[in-house]
Order: sequence, then structure tokens, then C-alpha cells
Amino acid sequence: MVKGTLRATLHRAITSPWGDGLAPIRIPKDLLRRVNVTFGQPLCSKEELVKRQEAKERLAQLRATKTRKSVAREQAPVMVYFEKDRNARLLGRIEEFLGSESIAFTKLDVSGDEATKAFVVREARCKEDDLPIVFVAGNAVGGYNELVDFNVSGKLKKALFGEN
Repeated sequence: MVKGTLRATLHRAITSPWGDGLAPIRIPKDLLRRVNVTFGQPLCSKEELVKRQEAKERLAQLRATKTRKSVAREQAPVMVYFEKDRNARLLGRIEEFLGSESIAFTKLDVSGDEATKAFVVREARCKEDDLPIVFVAGNAVGGYNELVDFNVSGKLKKALFGEN
């Protein structure tokens, strides 16, 4: 504890107002205060030393009882909008791709639902002939080729599970 007492004594010496009226004392004290702050205040009061020691002990306890819970991250919703008989081959490729990546998705047939079809065409900025269209987390990705490009760039996993 001698080390702690010395640190506390030096801290008291550089923070006390004694000698601040004289330039030969004030200037070195001010310089020592600045150096102390720069190095993370190694010179501090006894109370601060006690707080630091308690914090160090608490950290050691937390590290000793550290149990990592693996949190399964939930995937964002993936919607595949398609029209009954239009581009069935592309729909099959999209389903196969999403299945191979173990991505859960929902298919939604928009034939006969003009409002949903208009929404998909507007949001995806495509034509009705471009269906099926994939949406990830409410954002239009596009057709099969755009989906593959999205995956290759690494953006698909980020869109599905958030930033890592």
C-alpha cells in the first residue's frame, strides 16, 4: 500500500492550491497536472484508488463467471412475389437458390391482386414481365440475377441479419 500512499500524496501535492501564487511553483505543478491527465491520471486520491481496485476486482469476477450465451439472430423476412404462370423457371431458380443458402422465404402469388402487383412493380422499379421479384426486409432486391449479385457482394447476409 506504500505505492498507493505515494500516489495519493503526489496527487495531493499537484492539486493543492499551495504555491500557486508563485510562478516557479505554479508552472511545474501545472505541467505535472497535464502530464498526469495525459497518462490517464496514475496519480489520484485514496478514494479513487479504492474505486479502481474495487472495479478491477469486479472485472476479474465477471471474467471468471463469463458465460457466453449464443444468441441466434433472427433473419429478416424474405418475400418472393410472383405471378401464377409467368416465369416459372426463374421462380424455381430463386427457390432453389434461397433453399441452398438456407434462407427462409415466403412466396406470394400476385395474380388477380392488382394493388399488390402495382406495389411490387413500383417499389422494384420493374415491369410486370420481370416477376418474380425478391424483397429482403421490405427492400426490393430484384429478380434471380440481382439476387445472386446481392449475395456475391455480401449484402444479402447483411440485409438478412443486420450489420456485424
